[in-house]
Amino acid sequence: MLANDLGTTLVRLFLATLLGLALGFERERNGHDAGLRTHGLVSLSSAMLTLSALELAEVHKDSDPIRVVQGLAQAIGFIAGGLIFVRGGDVRNMTTAASLWMAAAVGITAGAGQYVLVLAGSLIALLLLSLLLIFEKHIGPRESGSDDPDADSMTMPNRRGSAPEREN
Repeated sequence: MLANDLGTTLVRLFLATLLGLALGFERERNGHDAGLRTHGLVSLSSAMLTLSALELAEVHKDSDPIRVVQGLAQAIGFIAGGLIFVRGGDVRNMTTAASLWMAAAVGITAGAGQYVLVLAGSLIALLLLSLLLIFEKHIGPRESGSDDPDADSMTMPNRRGSAPEREN
């Protein structure tokens, strides 16, 4: 089931980290909190835990490596949920949370050695993040749904916790 050699392990870990960084780059480029380091670490750690579970399953025949995937999904869901917040009727960081979830999936599938799935899923995710952002910019701003006239001009804090200066 698992080729237990250094070369295969390094390829799986490197692929997970590289594609996690690609997802994180898109978030970093758009100024979101979870960027390069966060996505890279989520992908790498997910790959490591998946590799560990598969290796343990080879040694201990009665073990269940799917439980690691379940645990990772719960943990990443908790972390991603912590990124999402609502202010002034506006939900923020949903895409960043979803891209972190994707980074975990990249790590899990890379750790399991499912290279075609890793590459195809990562490519589709990068296309979704990049091309749809361009499309969203062309269709114009979203309606806020708020009756507050200042809702559109509300400034959100940056990653260091301070609100950017408003232009008058």
